[in-house]
Amino acid sequence: RVLSLELNKDRDVERIHGSGINTLDIEPVEGRYMLSGGSDGVIVLYDLENLSRKPSYTCKALCSVGRSHPDVHRFSVETVQWYPHDTGMFTSSSFDKTLKIWDTNTLQPADVFHFEGTIYSHHMSPVATKHCLIAVGTKNPKVHLCDLKSGSCSHILQGHRQEVLAVSWSPRHEYVLATASADSRVKLWDVRRASACLSTLDQHNGEKSKASSEAENTSHNGRVNGLCYTNDGLHLLTIGTDDRMRLWNSSTGENTLVNYGKVCNESRKGLKFTVSCGCNPEFAFVPYGSTIAVYTIFTGELITMLRGHYSTVNCCVLQPNFQELYSGSKDCNILAWVPALREPVPDDISEKSLPQQHLNPAYEDAWSSSDDEG
Repeated sequence: RVLSLELNKDRDVERIHGSGINTLDIEPVEGRYMLSGGSDGVIVLYDLENLSRKPSYTCKALCSVGRSHPDVHRFSVETVQWYPHDTGMFTSSSFDKTLKIWDTNTLQPADVFHFEGTIYSHHMSPVATKHCLIAVGTKNPKVHLCDLKSGSCSHILQGHRQEVLAVSWSPRHEYVLATASADSRVKLWDVRRASACLSTLDQHNGEKSKASSEAENTSHNGRVNGLCYTNDGLHLLTIGTDDRMRLWNSSTGENTLVNYGKVCNESRKGLKFTVSCGCNPEFAFVPYGSTIAVYTIFTGELITMLRGHYSTVNCCVLQPNFQELYSGSKDCNILAWVPALREPVPDDISEKSLPQQHLNPAYEDAWSSSDDEG
């Protein structure tokens, strides 16, 4: 299904945003509701389900925090995220230096956290049972941890030297956090520890020349502005303005040296990319100019470029139940990329006589029935 993703002529997402779309999130409970955040501060909530059951339909916006809403963000919304355990709550953070916790039913903020610098990224752990911490990356090099239970934001992780552009909790260990910064470094933290920082990922795996051995490890040769764990949490993908994507073993911190070629990345802020779920092989979906590049994660092969947006793509998110992809762009559009169904073969032609190149390798049947062998 992923190999046959294409822009779907029968699926639209209602156009509400009047400015670029920076961030998307689909709730993990049902995979039915999607949030979007725009560069004008507006947040929109959509229902992705086709209630009409017609082949062509538009995903309707259920509600929005629009410009006239008293609690709307004053500047660009950089990250939206559903509360991982139910759809009654979601979070948003903005260049207006606030992180807001929203009650979905009333569209009122239940809590607001204020920061000294613009916020590039925030994240709640998808697996945490023992804590309710939201990690926040801002213009300030310190990483902030906000506790939803106590409402305090006193916990700080120190170690980066420049702004923190992306943060992501491990989907495997609830206390492990990855952070990416403009200082060229990616750090892994265990938030229970006093020293906290477990390691700084080293692109050279410790094999630097003697002259630079005093220098601290760097993960990229530029700003690191994107982070994404694989779903099992065993690997971490990072993206930098050195036009490189790297795959790391998240337990050893080793650079696996998978070569994805040039991954064009001109974003001045956090880049929101995503990975597939339960595929073999697994794929990464990466905004690449006005397209989305699809790579195989472990071999680095560029499978396809999804073309359809008119301007820079800022974010993409996967609906894992159906392997559908949604992308948001500076062109104010959200596009739905849906697996193309294969054309049915007319009854009078047997499949065997079709030229094989029409069959996408993902669809080839590995089973053989005893009739064929006889």
